Amino acid sequence: MKAANLSVAVKRACQTTNSIEGVRPWGNRLENLQVSRCDQVWVGDITYVCLKGHFIYVCLLMDVFTRMVRAWHISQHLTQSLTLKPLETALRQSVPEIHHSDQGVQYLSNAYVSMLKRHRIEISVARRGHPWENGYAERLIRTLKEEEVHLNDYEDIHEAKARIGHFIPQVSNQKRPHSALDYLTPVEFQRKNLS
Repeated sequence: MKAANLSVAVKRACQTTNSIEGVRPWGNRLENLQVSRCDQVWVGDITYVCLKGHFIYVCLLMDVFTRMVRAWHISQHLTQSLTLKPLETALRQSVPEIHHSDQGVQYLSNAYVSMLKRHRIEISVARRGHPWENGYAERLIRTLKEEEVHLNDYEDIHEAKARIGHFIPQVSNQKRPHSALDYLTPVEFQRKNLS
């Protein structure tokens, strides 16, 4: 195929979950849970965005009941601050009962777990290799990619931060209706349920 010039370059995927091996005391607390109020469950996840020649990373925290993105952070590095910064930001506004994520080291680090415990937040994790157990966050990331990231070719991290930073609060939270919310936007649904 190479000689006939028929081969194609395969786009490399970027792995954002490096699981912590060994036994952990947390399980998936969302199985069979009926989410019925604001701040009952927050879900978190990380995804990557490909710029010209390198990746940047986006971390999102969403309230499951309202589908409201509580906080997000974008970084050039897949480090602890990628998840800690949005958690700190979100906790200034409200505190969930349960925090759910995958088993990535950023979510199960001592610093992250300590912050959750300090706020008496129950920890829930999806089983390794079961991404559908973090389906709410996965669906949010799919929407972000389909409706913003894949439609743009960001020049650099500054443009990506500006565009994604506009999309999340202005489009995802305020303008995008959800069938699970009776076709209201997250802002409308949250307002309706807090009044």
